[in-house]
Amino acid sequence: MDETEPRKAGLAADLPPDVRDVLGVLDEGKGRSLVVLDMRQVSGFTDFMVLCSGRSEPHVRALADAVDKHRRQRGSKPAHIEGRAEGCWILMDYFDLIVHVFTEHNRDFYQLERLWRDAPLLEWKAAPPSDA
Repeated sequence: MDETEPRKAGLAADLPPDVRDVLGVLDEGKGRSLVVLDMRQVSGFTDFMVLCSGRSEPHVRALADAVDKHRRQRGSKPAHIEGRAEGCWILMDYFDLIVHVFTEHNRDFYQLERLWRDAPLLEWKAAPPSDA
């Protein structure tokens, strides 16, 4: 494995329900390149980071708003939200979970996956619809 590439983590089913819920909201909103960084062994400030790209600044804001609405409906308010007005990179801090929603340009520029390459990485794929 190339040392610049993050290690792969476990399965999405192994993630806490709150993290899976956020991934589902972002997927439903057509977020791109959904990734989870497992920060538990490399950081003391959060357990997980979710990274997502949007097609445009309005799309980035819509994705972040959907996550915020979903979390608030479940009684979880963010400690801090940054970047909502600009819409290029919105950071939402829920203590044990930090959500980053970027435009593709900003995600490529800041390369958080590379910055936190010591953190196990999970590329999330939506579950196929059930036939039941």
